[in-house]
Amino acid sequence: MNALNDRIAAFYDRSSGLWEKTWGEHMHHGYYGPNGDQAKDHRQAQVDLIEALLHWGGINACRNFLDMGCGIGGSTLYLAHKFKASGTGITLSPFQCQRARERADSAGLGDRVSFELGDAHYPPCKAGSFDLVWSLESGEHMADKSRFLSACYQMLAPGGKLLMATWCHRPGPPLNREEQRLLDHIYRDYHLPHILSIDGYQAIAGEIGFEHLEIDDWTPAVQPFWPAVVRSALTLRSLAGLAKAGWPTIKGALAMCHMIRGYKTGLLRFGILKGERP
Repeated sequence: MNALNDRIAAFYDRSSGLWEKTWGEHMHHGYYGPNGDQAKDHRQAQVDLIEALLHWGGINACRNFLDMGCGIGGSTLYLAHKFKASGTGITLSPFQCQRARERADSAGLGDRVSFELGDAHYPPCKAGSFDLVWSLESGEHMADKSRFLSACYQMLAPGGKLLMATWCHRPGPPLNREEQRLLDHIYRDYHLPHILSIDGYQAIAGEIGFEHLEIDDWTPAVQPFWPAVVRSALTLRSLAGLAKAGWPTIKGALAMCHMIRGYKTGLLRFGILKGERP
């Protein structure tokens, strides 16, 4: 796990600055309406994804939340501002951690929001401290899905809620050889250990003890995101940034074509899950 964490950290150390310059603070999919047919600015689509998840999860307020895999603090700062809440973000990337702290200070939220270097399998936080655990496209990076969901459970106070969105593969029957080959390309280029179906996440969460579990598949709503990223990557500014960032970041950019193919074939799914600690 340590070697994988090192690769993930290095990948985001190299690529996060370019992503922020090109797409802004949010390092996740956008939401283009339930059927994916709403034309909108793609930065707005990323904000709309946060709002849609909160609505689906029934999250109308929180006091103290944990952002598992916080990037440069986009969701963390958004939630802190929206709910006037305290929050903690965790990332493996030193670059992301430092940039998130800078952004919190600039937003006047440095007294309510903190960012920590840490492994979300073993969060550097006090157990039972949070009424919301937020995981927006970080579960796919977790080598031990059960350990990760157990950590989410342990961090929640009784009655606290988990709200999670993650890259998934389709449910059964078993994946065929061509599908597995495509996933292997995505795993290699984005430093992912493996992904599950959203049903698989739900089964693990139930075994851990989460109650009131619900899942959904939002693939149509987010599917326009990757073609939009490809178009943005073809600008002179983005191409120059890619060249400066180096080959590992370029490989990640080229892997966008694998993501588009995965969504088109139905192999890749965008799964969401909510649950509550009793």
